[in-house]
Amino acid sequence: MEDTTTSEQRNESRLERYRTLVEESNDIATIVDTDGTMTYVSPAVTRVLGYDPEELVGNTGYDYVHPDDRERNADAVEAVVETPDEQQIVEVRFKRADGTWCWIEATMRNRLEDDVIGGILLNSRVISERKERERELRELAREYEALLNNAEDAIFFLDVDTSSEGTFEFDRLSPAYERQTGLTTERVRGRTPREVFGEKRGAELEANYHRCVKAGEPISYQEELAIDEEARIWQTSLAPVTTDGEISRLVGITRNVTDRVDRERQLRRQNDRLDEFASVISHDLRNPLTVAQGRAALLDEQTESEHLDPLRRALDRMEAIVMDTLTLARQGDTIDETEAVSLTDLVGRCWGMVDTKAATLEIVDEVTFQGDRDRLQHVFENLLRNAIEHGGTDVTVRVGCVDEETIYVEDDGAGIPADRRDEVFEPGHSSTSGGTGFGLPIVKRIVEAHRWTVTLTDGPDGGARFEFELPQ
Repeated sequence: MEDTTTSEQRNESRLERYRTLVEESNDIATIVDTDGTMTYVSPAVTRVLGYDPEELVGNTGYDYVHPDDRERNADAVEAVVETPDEQQIVEVRFKRADGTWCWIEATMRNRLEDDVIGGILLNSRVISERKERERELRELAREYEALLNNAEDAIFFLDVDTSSEGTFEFDRLSPAYERQTGLTTERVRGRTPREVFGEKRGAELEANYHRCVKAGEPISYQEELAIDEEARIWQTSLAPVTTDGEISRLVGITRNVTDRVDRERQLRRQNDRLDEFASVISHDLRNPLTVAQGRAALLDEQTESEHLDPLRRALDRMEAIVMDTLTLARQGDTIDETEAVSLTDLVGRCWGMVDTKAATLEIVDEVTFQGDRDRLQHVFENLLRNAIEHGGTDVTVRVGCVDEETIYVEDDGAGIPADRRDEVFEPGHSSTSGGTGFGLPIVKRIVEAHRWTVTLTDGPDGGARFEFELPQ
């Protein structure tokens, strides 16, 4: 009798632990008949869904399931009934006591009594947060696919194995990568760069991949990869993806810059030739020109001739052309270093360098901007000289600013006709017999080197007005 009592006590204790586990768990235990009527609901339903168990017992569970999910729920119940040895898991939306919906995951299994189905046992838990994360991940996946499929830059993905020395295998190529290279995801997936591009070229690619893994952060570089005749040079950005503290993947974005690099190389060659040309002008032409001017001066002292004045003017004009050509050839480079420049100081200095005759200068506004002072002096000297040459010896020149981004130089002279305003910025164009035609092209070249823009319009008094828009 004592042994039996002890066994009953142990069973009662075990049942009490099970009861406590069911009541304290946040999972809701429910027993339903095969027709869906709830015969038992654990107390956890109050904490989780806001119902008293008595509110639900005797009701059909389908009534609380979202209409769109009822068919799926019924299919799971039917499957449990038909296959007693298997459990079913179903995700449905369930109505809370406050009328809102939440996602629950219900695990269903048969409740057998003497090999007879005594109902269906459901163990349910709220998974709304998980479903929301899944929804966000699906949305991100759609955005990712949209980006991948529509990006103009070529994108590639590499799986990284860092267990040994580190190996890289292609996983996926974007449609743009496939279009630009002729390679396909099916062709490269699971293959190393050496297997795709050859031993030598693949090793060079892998060196950059190793560099990214070692740095543990994005890197950028330019590489030559002759996939076809039109795609040879690529600007690539590579970023690591970390999983559980280890770099498991590399994402690369690359752009075919072959045309740009070719243009840059061609521009460098042109600049080299321009430098050679400038050197010829500076030395090979100026030296004999100086000799000719000196001889003309000596000849003027020794004899009188009606040909001397035209000769000196021709030589002076040649010198002006040489100087302007030399200036034009050397002013097109981009400005790398700048300093604060006062408009008043700059224009005042330039006015002192020009034969102003009876002209008048008015500096209307004071503004300070960033620029190369020496090169900008060429701009304003040419503009002041141009105004005096075309506007007359008594012309008035005004300099000021519209705002912090726009400065102007204008005069009250004859102005420049609208149909000729593009021509005046072309080398060699001049409306005066003594002009070289390089003054305004020099202005434009230096302005563009500063990344400014110049516009020629009418001045308020009928003259020419040059406006310069400064980048911020």
